Amino acid sequence: MHDFIHSYQELQVYQLAFNCSVDIYRLSRGFPEEEQDLLTRQSLTASRSVCASIAEAWGKRRYRKAFVAKLSDAQAEAAEMQTWVQVAVRCGYLDCQAGQELVGHYRTIFAALERLVENASVWVKPVDGVLQ
Repeated sequence: MHDFIHSYQELQVYQLAFNCSVDIYRLSRGFPEEEQDLLTRQSLTASRSVCASIAEAWGKRRYRKAFVAKLSDAQAEAAEMQTWVQVAVRCGYLDCQAGQELVGHYRTIFAALERLVENASVWVKPVDGVLQ
């Protein structure tokens, strides 16, 4: 386990996901009112779920399968966010440049989470010296 990382908030992937979530919140305030129950709510939920799933994965580091499962959940939410951003761009709610930037960030998040999954044994915290 990396001793220099003490909490999930220190992970670059978490920081990027959190910043994207805040950006989505700010940008979604400009979505039309008729999208409040659909695109806005789904975008806010998915973007926040990426962060929350990373935090949950960190808390489940004692169990490799649980750790990997939560990281997989975060990846699924990041992929979902790419879709919602593309919908917002296509509908004219986001300009193309902002949309491309967000999609790029979520691709980066997805790839970083994949690297965490591939290297899960480095991050899993042993229970009484035994990996679960």
